[in-house]
Amino acid sequence: MWMHVHSHFFLEVLNIAKNKDMPTNRRIRAKRVLVIGPKGEPVGEKSIEEALTLASYAGFDLVQMGSGEIPTCNLMDYNKYKYERNKKKKESQKKQRVNNSAIKEYRLGYNIDIGDFNTRVKNARKYAEKGHKIKASLRFKGRSIVHPDIGKEVMMRFAEALSDISEIEQKPILDNRQMTMLLAPKKKDN
Repeated sequence: MWMHVHSHFFLEVLNIAKNKDMPTNRRIRAKRVLVIGPKGEPVGEKSIEEALTLASYAGFDLVQMGSGEIPTCNLMDYNKYKYERNKKKKESQKKQRVNNSAIKEYRLGYNIDIGDFNTRVKNARKYAEKGHKIKASLRFKGRSIVHPDIGKEVMMRFAEALSDISEIEQKPILDNRQMTMLLAPKKKDN
């Protein structure tokens, strides 16, 4: 008996996890449920048959919202509920993308060739136009560390080439053998 109850519960949990939907109407396994009306008003404890009859007369679905010995079930239009839930989820993901603007790093060299420099500027411009931040980094190798001014000049040239669409958020700073600078897209005036 004990093993049968737990295996049944385990299978039910797996079934819910696969569907990722809440049990509705005839998929509700409980014998008695606590019914909540479409406007949030408590209807009371009912047998599953009474609750299903009530739902069909009202033109709603019976949706199990909670679990327990006597689960809570709401009377609602389940398709409308799923649509609104997905809409809210997409909206929150969209806001999250806007808030989490990505940072793309471009590595420069203190003696970078003009062609390589222009390619990096062109790629960084495309990325900045999408509204993302740009991190420019320059690694000093060997004895080149004694000339950080040359590295800073390359960084400022990079910032100047992108000055029409971005502004310096963090000026070039030297940390050990690496100099970094952060550029942010300019705020658009609407």
